Amino acid sequence: MIAAGLVLAALAALVHVYIFTLESLTWTSPRTRATFGTTPEGAEATKELAFNQGFYNLFLAVVAVAGVVATATGADAVGAALVLAGTGSMLAAALVLVLSSPAKARAAAVQGLFPLLAVAATVVGLLA
Repeated sequence: MIAAGLVLAALAALVHVYIFTLESLTWTSPRTRATFGTTPEGAEATKELAFNQGFYNLFLAVVAVAGVVATATGADAVGAALVLAGTGSMLAAALVLVLSSPAKARAAAVQGLFPLLAVAATVVGLLA
């Protein structure tokens, strides 16, 4: 089950790298604006905030990947801690999103599905 948790954590990291790309690199592009439902003016006005938030997503991905790498190299306790910290934070952020804005449930599901499954699989694997 740990292996499944690691694969799911890596997938969660990939999703969060994609979110980083949208928020920090392409925020004002027409495609990204369509994804987030923003106007050109709104995207320009929130560009700095989105840039910063994108890096939060990138850093969560880095923590999860560091956990995968640590586990793969035999540092099981450190790896599990990092995987759970990274994916647990991703999951918490998805919960905050859906609780604060129920209309964004789809985005929260995209953001939180792999982290939820990674946390569950990792915890089950650790308890087994």
